[in-house]
Amino acid sequence: MNKITIAGTGYAGLVTGVCLAEIGHSVICVDKESPKVEILKKGISTIYEPGLEEMLKRNLEAGRISFTASSSEGYKDAEIIIITVGTPKTIDGLLDLQYINQVSIEIGQSIVRPDVIIVTKSTVPAGTSEKIKGWIKSNLSQQLNFHMAANPEFLRQGSAIYDMFHGDRIIIGSESEYALNCLEDLYKPFGIPIMKTDTSSAELIKVAANAFLALKISYVNVLSNYCEQIGGNIEDVAAGMGMDNRIGLSFLNAGIGFGGSCLPKDTEALVNMAKKAGEPNKLLEEALHINRRQELRLFQKAKTRFSNLKGKRVAILGIAYKPDTDDVRESAAIKLARQLVQDEASVIAFDPVSIENAKVELGELISYTNSLNEALKGAELALIVTDWEEIKTINLNTFSELMKQPVVFDGRNCFQLDIVEKYPIEYHSIGRPSIFGKMKKEIP
Repeated sequence: MNKITIAGTGYAGLVTGVCLAEIGHSVICVDKESPKVEILKKGISTIYEPGLEEMLKRNLEAGRISFTASSSEGYKDAEIIIITVGTPKTIDGLLDLQYINQVSIEIGQSIVRPDVIIVTKSTVPAGTSEKIKGWIKSNLSQQLNFHMAANPEFLRQGSAIYDMFHGDRIIIGSESEYALNCLEDLYKPFGIPIMKTDTSSAELIKVAANAFLALKISYVNVLSNYCEQIGGNIEDVAAGMGMDNRIGLSFLNAGIGFGGSCLPKDTEALVNMAKKAGEPNKLLEEALHINRRQELRLFQKAKTRFSNLKGKRVAILGIAYKPDTDDVRESAAIKLARQLVQDEASVIAFDPVSIENAKVELGELISYTNSLNEALKGAELALIVTDWEEIKTINLNTFSELMKQPVVFDGRNCFQLDIVEKYPIEYHSIGRPSIFGKMKKEIP
C-alpha cells in the first residue's frame, strides 16, 4: 500500500484518486477550494461520472481516501504525489502552466520525506517535468532527493472508471529507474499493458494521441459532406474503411465535430507548440478549421431548409459535448444556440444532466428543460446534438405527435434510415440521404 496524494480534484484527479483507493492505497486529495473539499468529504461527487459517487462513498467509509484544502497536510507524508490540476488554453493557444507552477511551489514547501515521486498526470507540453523539477527544488525547505515522472491520463468522460480498470495502455515516463519501477508496481493490479519511456516522450504521447483522433474525426466529417453531394451514405463508407485493420472503426462516426476539454485544446496546443518549435503542422491546423465549420453544420442545413429562422421554436436535443457527462466545454450545442439566437429563433434546449453548466455559458439567452417531451412540444425544428440514450431510444412517433412541424436535423446519426422512413417525419442527418417519411402533407 502506497501513501498517495492527488493534487487537484477535477475530472482526472477525482477519478484517479478514487480508483487508486479502490485497489487498496491510502489516498489524500488536495484542493484549494474549501467548499469543494467539504462536499467531497460528505461523499458527494463534484463531477458527473457514472458509478463514481458510489465508489467514492465506499472508500470514504473504508478510510482509504480523504480530502483536504491544506497543502502541508496533503503533501508532507506522501510517497507519490500525482499532479492533476488543469492546464487551460492560453490566449495564444498554448497550455497554461500557472496551476502546475502553484502546485509545484506548494509541494516544494511541504515535502519532508526523501525519494518522493512527483508524477505529472495533467496534459502538459513536452519538457514540463524539467520545469516542475526546478520549481520544486527552488522551494525546498531542506535538501531532499525526489524523482520526476510523467504519467498522462487517457480517461474518457462517461466511461472513466471503466478506462481506469480496462484501459488500452498506461504510459510512464521518467529518467529515474526508481520512479519507473515504483509506478509500474502501483499500476500492475489494473492488469493494463504498461509502456515505460522518457518524460518528454510520455508528455507528448497524450497530445499526439488526441490530435490524431481529432484528425480522424475531421477526415470522416469531410467525407460525410461529400457523401451528401453524391447521394452516398457515410456510414457504409466508414464501415468499409474500418474493415481495414490498419484503419479500424473507432472515431469514424460522422457528426458535428469534436468538443470537450481535451481534443480541441490539445490539438490546438500541439499546432502552436510545433509552430513555436519551427515545425508547423498544417495538417492539424486544417483539422481544426474543418471542426469549426462542422460544428455549425446543422445550423447551415436548417438555414437552407427554412431560409428564415426568425421566431421559429427550435429544440436543441442535448447540450453536453457527449453523452454520460455534464461537460459543455467546446460543445457544438453552445455555439449552435448562440447562432440560432443571433438569427432570432426561440430556442429551448434539453439535456438530462448538463443544464446548470449550460446556464453558465448561455445564461437566459435560451430556455432549458430536462424533459425531452417538453423540448419537442410545439417545436418547428429539432436539432439532435448529443446522442443521449434517451434520444436514441425515443419512439419516432413522438416527433410528429408533439412538434408543430416534425422536421428533425440529426447531428449524431442516431436513427437507421430504413426505420425513419416508416414514420411521418422529415429527417436530415450527416452524410446520409434525407428522408421524407410517411408525411400526411408537405411541410412548408
